[in-house]
Amino acid sequence: MTAHNSIPYTSECTRPGELSRILTAAVINKEFCELLLNNPRRALSNGYQGKAFQLDIEDRDFILSIDAKSLDDFAKHLSQRNMNGHKFKF
Repeated sequence: MTAHNSIPYTSECTRPGELSRILTAAVINKEFCELLLNNPRRALSNGYQGKAFQLDIEDRDFILSIDAKSLDDFAKHLSQRNMNGHKFKF
């Protein structure tokens, strides 16, 4: 694992299931959800339950670019990108 802008990622690809883990953490943990929406860089850097998120640079940068006010809106951004041809490994 390598660090880029202090957020861990794998250089090859996002680990399968990683985006689902991010969404699940946001659904079950209000504090993580608020952090993801208000400070995604910190949310990704912190990881969840002691485990870092392993995202490739493209997925990490996309998540950091999302400007969502709710988890529903955040998920819609992920879904739209998936429908536009980028296949996340949920």
